Amino acid sequence: MARPRKESSPRILAVLNGKGGVGKTTTAVNMAAILSEAQPVLLVDADPQGSASWWVSRNPQPVTFDITTETDATLLGKLKKVNNYSLIVVDTPPALNSDALAAVVPVADYILLPTPPAPMDLAALVNTIKTAIAPSGVAHRVLLTKVDSRSLAEAVEAQQTLNSLNIPACATVIRTYKAHERAALEGVPITQWRGPNGKEARADYYRVAEEIQQDWSLS
Repeated sequence: MARPRKESSPRILAVLNGKGGVGKTTTAVNMAAILSEAQPVLLVDADPQGSASWWVSRNPQPVTFDITTETDATLLGKLKKVNNYSLIVVDTPPALNSDALAAVVPVADYILLPTPPAPMDLAALVNTIKTAIAPSGVAHRVLLTKVDSRSLAEAVEAQQTLNSLNIPACATVIRTYKAHERAALEGVPITQWRGPNGKEARADYYRVAEEIQQDWSLS
């Protein structure tokens, strides 16, 4: 059972995967953008690669959330004390043994774990959940990313595997669109991208946000 959250402190949403290239930063930026439409949101770029900061810095227009870079484990462990935000989204480093990640997990209220549905990616994430996430008692869901819309069978099989292991997963999957790459290159979240397949790409992430907020309403 997930531990209760103090209403006076910001909710902490950590986006986590020990591997790179799984859509972690894309998920963090887009969740921050969508959830900031209704509340003050801070995106913390805790990844030494600084991908989220690089992404947002390319945007000539201001985004709807604030962003800061912070990799110091001591400061990351004090995120609950940050004022002026209802929600803090953390783009965590892709290194399971990092001090930064070890500091974020204990203060998180919810962990979103993006992964492609490929068996090797899924197996690695399942191991991470069993060893590092489930024992923490933090509510979490797996989010299947980079899903080929022409071949959804792999994603369905991955969801069935997770279900058989009693690992919660989002019903929504993030389909692969060039729109995600183009949005990153232009420095905008998918909410601001108006090119080809932008509508479909936005719809996926809005559905994920709805699922997560439904979880929060029940906690």
